[in-house]
Amino acid sequence: MMWLSAHEPFADPRLAKGFRQPQQNGWTYVHLEGTPGEIGYQHGVMLAGEIKDGFEVQKLELMHDGKKDWNFYRNAAKTVLWPHIEEQYRAEMQGISDGVTARGVKLDLWDIVALNAAEEWSYYVKWYDAKHGIKGAKPASAAAPDHCSAFVATGSYTKDGKPVIAHNNWTGYLDGERWTIIFDVVPQNGHRFLMDGYPGLIHSADDFGVNDAGIAITETTISDFSGWDSNGVPEFVRARRAMQYATSIDEFAATMKDGNNGGYANDWLIADVKSGEVAHLELGLKNVTLERSKDGYFVGANFPKNPKLTAEETTYNPKDPSVSGNARHTRWDELMEEYKGKIDTGAAQKFLADHYDTFAKTTQPSERTLDGEIDKSPRGDGDWQPPFAPAGAVQNKVADAAMIQSLSFTAHAGHASGDDFHAAELLKAHPEFSWQKPYLHDMKAQPWTTFTAMKPGVKPAANQPTSGPGK
Repeated sequence: MMWLSAHEPFADPRLAKGFRQPQQNGWTYVHLEGTPGEIGYQHGVMLAGEIKDGFEVQKLELMHDGKKDWNFYRNAAKTVLWPHIEEQYRAEMQGISDGVTARGVKLDLWDIVALNAAEEWSYYVKWYDAKHGIKGAKPASAAAPDHCSAFVATGSYTKDGKPVIAHNNWTGYLDGERWTIIFDVVPQNGHRFLMDGYPGLIHSADDFGVNDAGIAITETTISDFSGWDSNGVPEFVRARRAMQYATSIDEFAATMKDGNNGGYANDWLIADVKSGEVAHLELGLKNVTLERSKDGYFVGANFPKNPKLTAEETTYNPKDPSVSGNARHTRWDELMEEYKGKIDTGAAQKFLADHYDTFAKTTQPSERTLDGEIDKSPRGDGDWQPPFAPAGAVQNKVADAAMIQSLSFTAHAGHASGDDFHAAELLKAHPEFSWQKPYLHDMKAQPWTTFTAMKPGVKPAANQPTSGPGK
């Protein structure tokens, strides 16, 4: 087994079933197993350094973008979210806090709960400010306002007629370069699952995962969405529960809808390899739709699909072809038709590296391309605010039916196109982002690497670089 160091034996029986692999091509694989408290403690101990670093980044971003101090989020975690979190996930987050504390990192339970809700706070802050009559307090962000490009396809669209699913995570490079943990979780109850994630979180949060019931999930955020219900269940709890317990598309959808609080509103893409079926769950607060197909595809690029949801819950303009989500939607449809009958993991990797801008009719990375990058054009236009923000597609994941069945997926840290980001170059040209300097690092594109859930103590030969367009 891999512990914290080669010479450090287990000092606590809670650590007995957990282990960590050496970093591979930018990714860190951890195996967590046992009761909720044991899983949390293993997580906290084995990733203590990464959790401390990742926490400081999220705290910096939330305080900068949301214009609130950290106690605001801690208090909301305690008074707004905690009453709606079930016991098993309370115990797991307490375990994380206990684990990092054992390693000398001073983060208490409310820090960990607030960290887990990082993707939901902008929804809460908008609601809170409106409720309290705070004017002009809409959070500004230096990250990409749209998050993720994804597809799921099956039937006549894929090479073997079985599901293929893929996703890249769009966010600021500041936190995105840290979104590189592979979590292999064997819970006391529910299904074993493999997901990508951020250190300290009990859910994926950018959301890509497979479980041993043959379910694969991913999502893209609904742009320009407003909605919050403080009596609902936090999105991170529902997403984790769905990943852990769903055995079908219907069960996944029911879990996500049950107690929906409107936080982190997403278009979810789902595959069930048992039936060969794929689905699209658009989860607004007021409007929820579920579509499914055994011969078709669904794509996500941060555009709302249901006209009623678009009109009632967003300020999104679906008719403007220059908007990132619309341009990427068009590109997804083009690629699905061009590759109909040929979609496999290799094609999916190629899609995630795509730099064709359907609005400008050019091949150049920008906020309108599937592999979103800093807009490097002289015009500096588009809907990123401000231009040249250090943000874009920070990592990528792909799985086909055989991978899902074997609890496996292939992952690529950095831009799938192979482009590298150099922090010093950006900060010199754009000092307005100097607030990020202590934590903003270079982001190197890595090879595609396949990860498979493994037996404790066994270093798998399967976790090796694989070929792909990224390198």
